[in-house]
Amino acid sequence: MKLHFRTIGEGQPFVIMHGLFGTSDNWQTLGRRFSETHKVYLVDMRNHGRSDHSHEFDYQLMADDIKEFVQSENLQNPIIMGHSMGGKAAMNFALQNPDMLERLIVVDIAPKAYPVHHDQIIEGLRSVDLASLKSRTEADEKLQPFVPEADTRLFLLKNLYRKEDNTFDWRVNLRSVEENIDKLGAAIASDAPFTKPTLFVRGGKSRYIKPEDEFDVICHLFPNVEIETIEEAGHWVHAEAPDKFYDIVMNFLNLVK
Repeated sequence: MKLHFRTIGEGQPFVIMHGLFGTSDNWQTLGRRFSETHKVYLVDMRNHGRSDHSHEFDYQLMADDIKEFVQSENLQNPIIMGHSMGGKAAMNFALQNPDMLERLIVVDIAPKAYPVHHDQIIEGLRSVDLASLKSRTEADEKLQPFVPEADTRLFLLKNLYRKEDNTFDWRVNLRSVEENIDKLGAAIASDAPFTKPTLFVRGGKSRYIKPEDEFDVICHLFPNVEIETIEEAGHWVHAEAPDKFYDIVMNFLNLVK
């Protein structure tokens, strides 16, 4: 599948992939900062943003999408970074295609399986009657009983847009997410490790990467790994502590200013 993307800057390719229910827009601010030293590619994953929709949705397909993207853009020695779902897709791509990237960065996700935990979000998005919806404010009110956190609702509502006929729709393929949610929680596995430099950045307030994960699953698949924790941040590490996140990544890339 051809993925929608935007580029900023010049230099070594730096491909950034968002998480579930996200879009490439989530990374614009940090993307601009990384573009001072790299050519940044902000990518919409399949079934998200402006990329195509498909009934098929799993990490093998996403890894194949990344491979097609790297090949079609003729990217040489790119840095590949993904958050959450995008991080798992990036891990799968790196394990299967180690010669197609220079370094891997994974943001607040481990290669293990996770139980389904997005039921409330899906139910909340389903509760919004797009046919009769008049405004974003109305959509926010509909979501509130299901998603009480205002910042999470703001993140989700970035998927809402007006079509040419002035009605609303979701950029995320909600049906495909709902039908494939078990696959999106699946573990990433490989018979051979990815031995190139790898960085995992976790939020200290997040429950996605636990201390035991470092040795049980991460180091096993990514032996040449650095694991950094931003204690004050949660799952959206890059949005909650952008300066510290930027410094950690630049240090990993040996580009500390």
